[in-house]
Amino acid sequence: MTTYIVLLNWTEQGMKNLRESPRRLDAAKTLLQEMGGSFQGFYLTMGEYDMVAVCEAPDDAIAARFALRLGTQGNVKTCTLKAFPEDAYREIIRSLG
Repeated sequence: MTTYIVLLNWTEQGMKNLRESPRRLDAAKTLLQEMGGSFQGFYLTMGEYDMVAVCEAPDDAIAARFALRLGTQGNVKTCTLKAFPEDAYREIIRSLG
């Protein structure tokens, strides 16, 4: 599984329906699970982003499909980052010579 960091901001619509946000999070968790992935962590944050999710998905296409499905609902905007674990990071740096 590949890890993805998903940075989220509520849209105007999402803010208007803020009290429904926990239900939408549960639905997003179910959706990703149905796609073969999972949430590893979820955080309400202060700063540039409203929320951060740490997710796993089988591949980039599924991660992209998941982010697009979230976006089409109109409640959040996402920025998805592919995350390399420390072992992969060290191997990448080592391979530079």
